Amino acid sequence: MTKNKMLKYLRWGLLALFTVLVSIAAYLHQVLGGTKAPSIHALCPFGGLESLYQVFTTGSFIGKIFAGTLTLFVITLIVALLFRRSFCGLICPFGVIQEFFAKIGQKIFKRKLIMPATIDKPLRYLKYVVLVVTVFYAWKTAGLWMAPYDPWSAYAHLPEGLASVWKESAIGLIILVITVLGSLIYDRFFCKYLCPMGALYGIVGKLSPFKVVRKENVCIDCGICNKVCPMNIDVQHSLKVTTAECLNCQTCVLSCPKPGALENQEAHKIIKPLTVIVLVMVVFFGTIFASQAAGIYNLTPAPLKAGESINYDEVKGYMSIKEAAESTKTDLKVFYEKFKIPANVPAETKMKEISTVVTDYDFDQVKGSLGTK
Repeated sequence: MTKNKMLKYLRWGLLALFTVLVSIAAYLHQVLGGTKAPSIHALCPFGGLESLYQVFTTGSFIGKIFAGTLTLFVITLIVALLFRRSFCGLICPFGVIQEFFAKIGQKIFKRKLIMPATIDKPLRYLKYVVLVVTVFYAWKTAGLWMAPYDPWSAYAHLPEGLASVWKESAIGLIILVITVLGSLIYDRFFCKYLCPMGALYGIVGKLSPFKVVRKENVCIDCGICNKVCPMNIDVQHSLKVTTAECLNCQTCVLSCPKPGALENQEAHKIIKPLTVIVLVMVVFFGTIFASQAAGIYNLTPAPLKAGESINYDEVKGYMSIKEAAESTKTDLKVFYEKFKIPANVPAETKMKEISTVVTDYDFDQVKGSLGTK
């Protein structure tokens, strides 16, 4: 096995590992609740961007977002400044899910399909529209208004069952299905056309000194780089790959059969693919570990101290009725009355699961009508 092939497997192995770990965390959040396992929103750097305005104006975070999420967002921006969209190409779990289905699609269709340029080029700008719209409404509503439309959120809630996901985020589930089916036909479907974070990293990455360079005097014009690029970039006819679409996945460099024809360049220094992968991991995870050591990387709410309580609007769906009553320091009977919970619902029932006992019960609507105590 060649060194480059080993590095391809290393990349796939890392992406698979991150996907498994995040999927486990999402499952544990559904089972154990938000105090013991972070929500998928807390684990996604986009939550930091959505909460940014609220942090600067009020000093607080929007629901389900914590200091660690904002830290994660800042870290990914640093990665983008240094190595362009490396988060997308070397870390993002949703990206690897798309690539996985793209591989299956290529097996089915016996070739890699490419969207016609007349359709592809205009659609590439759609993710920038999504970025502006989602950030605007997140800042305007001071909440995760996009959650019902988020395919990644729908994926993370699949352990609850399709019926539950459909009820809470039908559009997100539809977009998830479209993303999977789209990726069977066109690689990295969501990344190309819909991902708001990919749009932001692409913009920030334009400031990066990192790029893939092609040496004309060495290149044999075999076209392999174009064939393997998940974003369908025309690497073969570029001297420098500086497009905002590049994920820095290293696939083109590692697939090039001619040594020295394609190389990574940071400013004017040539960097080997393994070094790029290691540096991205060190910057990303090293900063996370440093933030944890400094006590600023928390993705779950801090435990209530003796005598502390929360407001009614801070009651979480993962709390049982009894836990919510205790956290708000409300008598259990009074809590039932406040939240309009029928007496036949057991106190051990999670707030978000009351609707499985009382079909017309809407936890979010009831909570919204109460506000603070």
